Amino acid sequence: MAFDGIVIANLVRELNENILNGRISKIAQPENDELLLTIKGNNGQVRLLLSASASLPLVYLTKENKQSPMTAPNFCMLLRKHIANGRITKIWQPQMERIINFELEHLNELGDLCHKQLIVEIMGKHSNIIFCDEEGKIIDSIKHIPAQVSSVREVLPGRMYFIPETQEKFNPLDTSEDEFVQKVFAKPQSLQKSIYTTYTGISPVIASEICHRAGLEGDRAAAALSEEERLHLCHHFLWLMDDIRNGAFSPNIIKNGKEPIDFAAVTLTQYEDMDALCLPSISQVLENFYADKNIYTRIRQKSVDLRKVVGTVLDRSRKKYDLQLKQLKDTEKRDKYKVYGELINTYGYGLEEGAKSLTALNYYTNEEITIPLDTQLTPQENAQKYFVRYNKLKRTYEALTDLIEETQEEIVHLESISTSLDIAVSEEDLTQIKEELTQFGYIKKKHTGKKAKIKSKPFHYLSSDGFHIYIGKNNYQNDELTFKFATGNDWWFHAKGMPGSHVIVKTNGEELPDRAFEEAGQLAAYYSKGRDNEKVEIDYLQKKNVKKPNGSKPGFVVYYTNYSLVASPDISGLTLLTE
Repeated sequence: MAFDGIVIANLVRELNENILNGRISKIAQPENDELLLTIKGNNGQVRLLLSASASLPLVYLTKENKQSPMTAPNFCMLLRKHIANGRITKIWQPQMERIINFELEHLNELGDLCHKQLIVEIMGKHSNIIFCDEEGKIIDSIKHIPAQVSSVREVLPGRMYFIPETQEKFNPLDTSEDEFVQKVFAKPQSLQKSIYTTYTGISPVIASEICHRAGLEGDRAAAALSEEERLHLCHHFLWLMDDIRNGAFSPNIIKNGKEPIDFAAVTLTQYEDMDALCLPSISQVLENFYADKNIYTRIRQKSVDLRKVVGTVLDRSRKKYDLQLKQLKDTEKRDKYKVYGELINTYGYGLEEGAKSLTALNYYTNEEITIPLDTQLTPQENAQKYFVRYNKLKRTYEALTDLIEETQEEIVHLESISTSLDIAVSEEDLTQIKEELTQFGYIKKKHTGKKAKIKSKPFHYLSSDGFHIYIGKNNYQNDELTFKFATGNDWWFHAKGMPGSHVIVKTNGEELPDRAFEEAGQLAAYYSKGRDNEKVEIDYLQKKNVKKPNGSKPGFVVYYTNYSLVASPDISGLTLLTE
């Protein structure tokens, strides 16, 4: 997720194509560190979002509006005074820096033409939006940076604006083959790090991409490359810079399934095992990426407490299960004690008083065995002692067998809830999972009066042949889909021997084509604990053959006849419908 100089270069090109010579009709400040400019240009009205947020600085064109505070902040009022209805005359990026400079012209109170600059610095926690006059003197900024905060540069009204040179980096667009070889390979660093610490605007992701295109490992020592490898890497670097100079951008989002992983203004070949979503503009990439990323981040944050509950109980149940198995193993000698007692009763009449053992023929195995005896007890008392041991171990065995079955069911249930948390995509999904945890006593029930209506719905896909496929997001939805929604001849799919969603294919009385079976199998594989595996075995059968035992936990079913297929958890070609 690198908002680097190359992304800025793509943005500057896009802004020049869309808003150059446009007029600023509205200026709003929805957040303390964010501006939203409405601009009327040749292509109609668009909005430009400028954010100097320390955690998420952004610049992109959007059609979405944002609610502004009732009273505009001082910086917003200042901009309205100076550049409302002003015209954007130039948009440029200084030397591949993460900076966009907007040059503006407007009429002052006397009707004279004036020029101003609005400078947006996208530099992580040091991001800022700075308003200057045509001489470069700061009029104001969205964040004031006094000397106490930064010893490198003050950003205050009346100070002259300049770009701080805190690192000795070079403009990659101006580099030559000789300079690249001299600068990059002289550093005692890894190849990847040497590239991004030498040139402005090159992020670690892009440095890694250049190495990957050249077929080199980014973590190799820069000084260890051969002459041929150095030239090969240099050529790939220069070719990429040519693409940037020529505006040959390819805005895209890298996704792992549906989760956004990274974005870039150029093709990222290093993510060859993931999906690349190409979009027509870098603004769409940024808007979509951060909107989707925000959903996943928010859901992960909100699911932390639920994951902690499930993880804690699951660990405890697994430890309990291991202990119960160990105790069960100790009961294996129970039948031996029963045989000892029987043989003493059968052959013990001829024992001498104080005998330490009895050697007798075991009529169950036709082998002689030696039975230890307590010299202080009679043969009958020794036999009774072994029968007492046998009965005690038998009772323990019977109790443990039931307990182990209960613990196994609990582990399977908790693992299924854990898988449900992995595939949750909304707060409503988490609400339903929380309700299940509460019902089974893992979370203390809170009496809040009226029960909230749950809006979570199963995933709904359309197969390539037009068949509707439904996937439960949690155990309640799995039961609902399988036993209330599906009809007898609908097909039911589930990952074999692991937690996962119930997948229902509605047939409407028609015969399913092979491709529908394959796609339903892919969905069952993806929405299971095996989604990171290369292949997953899937059981499938008609719904009428799926049964739910009385008193079983949500999502638990049994079936005795089924077909099997092996599916890849790749659902990139399938269409998810929104209700």
